[in-house]
Amino acid sequence: MSRSLIGWIVAAVLAVGGAALAWVYFAGGSGEPSTELTTPDIAGETTIAGSAGGSPEFVIDPTQSLATFEIDEELSGSPNHVVGTTNVVAGQIQVDPSDLSTVQFSQIIINGRTFATDSSFRDRAIRGPIILNSAVDEFELITFDVASVDGLSGSASPGDTVEFTLTGDLTVRGTTNEETFDVTVTLRDEATLTGSAETTVLRSDYGIGIPSVPRVANVGDEVLIRLEFVAISG
Repeated sequence: MSRSLIGWIVAAVLAVGGAALAWVYFAGGSGEPSTELTTPDIAGETTIAGSAGGSPEFVIDPTQSLATFEIDEELSGSPNHVVGTTNVVAGQIQVDPSDLSTVQFSQIIINGRTFATDSSFRDRAIRGPIILNSAVDEFELITFDVASVDGLSGSASPGDTVEFTLTGDLTVRGTTNEETFDVTVTLRDEATLTGSAETTVLRSDYGIGIPSVPRVANVGDEVLIRLEFVAISG
């Protein structure tokens, strides 16, 4: 094969690869949220028994909270663990610490457009149409609607930690599946809850693909989702 033909093939491959990379880059948009999140109201029955009534409302503080996703991939032939984070989250918990069975949850919201990893190019790809498609306003938000609470009863005093599970509808890029989160919450004081909630989902269950780009291969199907939060009352 002549050198000129080899050069033409290499140039064509680079051109096609560059076009693909450019498409991934520009399809991801700026990453700026379309609007500021507001705390959703508590609606519907998510209690173990009864209603929280006039119980304190603990509102998630985004300045002290963080939503995270984790997934494994192969980058340039080596294993790589990807972590994406955002503090653009909203939600609230209504509960009387003297009777934990009265707990109620609002919808929990995460702005998927604002996830950031260690690569701005990856961030744009995540916002693009193949992965979260969160550059489109319709799919910007990831939501979790709690349907049931299991393993929570009794009372809690400042310093106490409780563990329980939340089951409900998780919606990502327009697809909704039932998922269960393992939750740990500490009553730091009478006005502050701290805790975490996490689950592992399959990206294939939500129609999440992976762009065909150089250097990235063998991206895992399992995605760990975690919310570490501080919620404040009053």
